[in-house]
Amino acid sequence: MPRGPDKQFDTEVALRSAMEVFWQRGYEGAGMRELLERMGIARKSLYDTFGSKRELFLRALRLYSDSELAAVRQTLDRDGSALDNLREVLNGWQDACGAEERRGCLLGNNIAHFSGDDVEMMSLLRLHLESLERAFARAIEKAQRDGEIGTDADPADLARMLVATAQGLALMARVRDDDGFAESVVRRTLAALQPS
Repeated sequence: MPRGPDKQFDTEVALRSAMEVFWQRGYEGAGMRELLERMGIARKSLYDTFGSKRELFLRALRLYSDSELAAVRQTLDRDGSALDNLREVLNGWQDACGAEERRGCLLGNNIAHFSGDDVEMMSLLRLHLESLERAFARAIEKAQRDGEIGTDADPADLARMLVATAQGLALMARVRDDDGFAESVVRRTLAALQPS
C-alpha cells in the first residue's frame, strides 16, 4: 500500500497556534473552525496528528507547562542571588498581569473549569503546580543558606505560598483594572520572605 503524503505543516507551530486559541477562548469557547484556521491545517490533519479536540487541548497545555517551567527554572537556577532570581520571576509575572491582553495563566485558568473527576486533566494541572513548587523550594533553600531569606519557615511551605500567590495574582489581574494591584502583591510577597 503506498504511503500517504508527508505532513505539510510544522507540528509545533500548529500546536502553539492552538495553544493561543485555547488561551484566548478557553476549551469550550475554542471552535474547530478557528482552531483549524489559526493552525493552518485541515480537519483531517488535526485528527490524524493530534487526535480529538480534547487531546489537542491536553497537548497544548503540556506545551504551555513545559515552556513556562523551563523559563522559571532557567531564571531561578542562575548563579548569584537566589532572592534576586525569585524577584525576577515574580516581576515577570507582574509585568504579564499589566499587559494589555490580560490572559492569566493558561493552566490556572482551567483549574476551575474541569471536574476533579477528570483524572488526566487533574494530573496534568497538579504536576505543573508541584513542579513550580519544587523549583521555588530549591531557590528558597539557596536563599536561606545565603542569609537572604529567613530560616524560620519551611522552604516547601514558602514555595506553596508563592505558587498560590502567583496563581491568584494571574486570575485576579484578569478582572482588576488598576495597574498598582499586581505590583503591591509582588512587593508584599517579597517583603514577607525577607528577614525582618
